[in-house]
Amino acid sequence: MSEDKAIEDRAIEDRAIWPPIDPISAGLHGHCPRCGEGKLFSGFLTVGKRCYNCGLDYSFADAGDGPAVFVILIIGFIVVGLALWVEVTLSPPLWLHFILWIPLALVLCLTALRLIKGVLITLQYSRKAAEGRLDSGQ
Repeated sequence: MSEDKAIEDRAIEDRAIWPPIDPISAGLHGHCPRCGEGKLFSGFLTVGKRCYNCGLDYSFADAGDGPAVFVILIIGFIVVGLALWVEVTLSPPLWLHFILWIPLALVLCLTALRLIKGVLITLQYSRKAAEGRLDSGQ
């Protein structure tokens, strides 16, 4: 119970110092989920240790496999749909499909992976997501 109180106290303190920001916009731009100005990433997909602007520790940030699942579903739908449309309308040779769709899928996946990872981390912070716990009933 005291752990929940500490999380709530930190959230109230954060709102008093830092104005609320749009987590989607901050995530898409790769900015800090608290101040919206510092960098979230230290590399292409590597989350930094902390925000250089507000000092927020990014150790809470664990997007897990979520971004990969979303990217596979979204980009897969787009690329397969386009490939089927091209096949039905133009009937190009198989080698042309490989030349078109493999590079396109790679570029779209890598781009979308960073964007979605940023959004999931900022949403995790704004919604105060934590690891699941069992209620002891006390």
